Amino acid sequence: MQCRRRLAPLLRAPSPKTLLPLLLSRLVSSSSPSSPPPSRGGGDEAGDGSVAGVAVKQVTRGNLAEALEELRARVRDAAFVGIDLEMSGVTSAPWRDTFELDRADVRYLKLRDSAKRFAVLQLGVCPFRWDPAKSAFVAHPHNFFIFPRKELPYDSSSHEFLCQTTSLDFLAKHQFDFNTCFHEGISYLSRAQEEEALQKLNVLHHDGISAFPNTSKQEEDVQLKSTADLLFSERMKIRFNEWRDAISANPRVDNHKLGSNKFTTDQFQTVFFKMRPAIMLDGFTSHQLKLIQQVLRKNFRDLMYVCTFGEDETSERRVVYTDNNEDSILLMKDVQEDLFRRRKAKVESAIGIRHVIDLIASERKLIVGHSCFLDTRHLMSASDAVQHLMRQKSKALSSAFSLLCPAFHSTAGEASIPAPVRIEVEADETTLSCFASGAKHEAGYDAFMTGCVFAQLCAHIGVKFEDFTPKENLEMNKKMKKYINLLPPSFNSGTVLDLRTGMERADACYKLRYPAAVHDNIVLIWGFQSGLSAKDMKGCICKVFGPASVTTVFSIDSTAVLIQFSKQESVNDFMDLKATLEKQDSAISLLHPLSTILEGGQTRAANYDTYRDICSSSVTKYFFADQANAVCSASDTELRGENVDAGDALGTNSVLDETAHTLVKHAEGTKHCSKKQDATDISCQDILDALQDGKTLFGKQTRRT
Repeated sequence: MQCRRRLAPLLRAPSPKTLLPLLLSRLVSSSSPSSPPPSRGGGDEAGDGSVAGVAVKQVTRGNLAEALEELRARVRDAAFVGIDLEMSGVTSAPWRDTFELDRADVRYLKLRDSAKRFAVLQLGVCPFRWDPAKSAFVAHPHNFFIFPRKELPYDSSSHEFLCQTTSLDFLAKHQFDFNTCFHEGISYLSRAQEEEALQKLNVLHHDGISAFPNTSKQEEDVQLKSTADLLFSERMKIRFNEWRDAISANPRVDNHKLGSNKFTTDQFQTVFFKMRPAIMLDGFTSHQLKLIQQVLRKNFRDLMYVCTFGEDETSERRVVYTDNNEDSILLMKDVQEDLFRRRKAKVESAIGIRHVIDLIASERKLIVGHSCFLDTRHLMSASDAVQHLMRQKSKALSSAFSLLCPAFHSTAGEASIPAPVRIEVEADETTLSCFASGAKHEAGYDAFMTGCVFAQLCAHIGVKFEDFTPKENLEMNKKMKKYINLLPPSFNSGTVLDLRTGMERADACYKLRYPAAVHDNIVLIWGFQSGLSAKDMKGCICKVFGPASVTTVFSIDSTAVLIQFSKQESVNDFMDLKATLEKQDSAISLLHPLSTILEGGQTRAANYDTYRDICSSSVTKYFFADQANAVCSASDTELRGENVDAGDALGTNSVLDETAHTLVKHAEGTKHCSKKQDATDISCQDILDALQDGKTLFGKQTRRT
């Protein structure tokens, strides 16, 4: 139940622009940036998991529509789907990495920050279909390039995202195609952006105004200030009058005769538009076009000025002949309907990569990833046989792939186990130009490797694919059910959150690698003198509170630490003592063991909830101490007790304010009071609902269990 309480205050509905990266950010495979680049030409590489000859379909905005239709059929027939991402960065500061003392809510805040700030550059999707005739899985790897460009002409907003130089350098070393990504990458709209765009179109349509100028929109008269304007207007009046008279005199003129009549020039091309005679206007300035519209309004009730846009968004301006007023109204209504349908199709196209996400979600297939919340690493820990094989190996995706899938590994290398499950890759021979040989750290290929590793791990935990039928739901397999949809809420919790029930329980596969985190026993300290190590700080504190008083000292970075005491009361005692020593200016305070930590007068300390609030801030500084000071400054409250009036403590809502008042109360011997629960707390079930349905979670109260 701790998880439910800790995660509750976190979720706030993300902005539309950040929805996609927020939902996908943790699907990035974790690989060492020091790995050498692969050979795209299919050369051999020992021990890195690369493989020659795996055809990966490359999808850009140019072939997205065709790829979606093919992918839908592949996913529908699949037993499971492997996914992976490549992003423009991982963390905005070193202290935003996930640490073993991070509580579930803090971990979520850090991951959410990365999802908001960095862009997804590639999405890998690889459906795996079981073929009983071959007794093998058939894989179809797809690599989608993504770039969040502005797609709608009336959308004034533009996308912004961070790029981490180390991440870009890492991608470049592995031959990431940045040109294809930026020029041909697929954009996207969130559901909120889609709804907003359609609302704008509906308003324009129902008001009788198309997205582009036309004669239904009355304009003010243009002042004829020059002789050139007068002569041009009169010449246009004569030309239109002659053209209309010719059309009226010969209403049965066909397209050939219409295009060859004496009125057709470079600027006046006579054509048909919606079964009506028309003149294409080319080569006129914007001022001349305004004069033409004015001439038509004042002199010709049966000639309509119509502006549309071609497929490449170039404007096409025409003067169209109509039989009568009713025909004019019908023409303009028809033009507006066309514009509305075309703009609606533009919105549909702008949805882009979200079509892929919606497709996968709608088919409700088992989704697998590596080094994400639902991941193949969890299965690695579940199998004793696999743990034995990998006892001295990295759990990175490429290492697991080379060990568990030797048939795809291009060199013999060291001895490895035979793969219990056969896997084949299938490419469409009619569109081979869209395929490229896969390489690691390309999202499509990494999705393929993820699915291959998953299939082998399933066999190691007892799943019998030879008895598997194509229509069988792998999620319902008895051997698999206890490993599916389990979310480890934090790095070192030893528990999992069952996404099907929302309940937290012990993780049977977890092996304790660090001392258990007791967050009520943790103190955050920052701002101390540089060069002071975690070991030094532990020694200073243990001299005061005893050799067994501190269980863990974790360095957030060189400017801040988290200290976990063995007893909860030691937290209050430390805060009391720090406040007392900072108020005194005597030889005793200077000789006190804690003086080393307090030296310089800039050391600050707070409880774990303050650490959580600092991590939740939209401010990001490289060093944690600068981040903490910026957040404190933004709250207009100093954390040091001497700058706070204890009488103002009542009624404050800021965590930082309460921490400051707590220090003062401790110095005066006042008992530490627990913080009131935030009225906008949210339950774990709310989180699950939001991930599934995109619900807004503002103003919800925690449901306690």
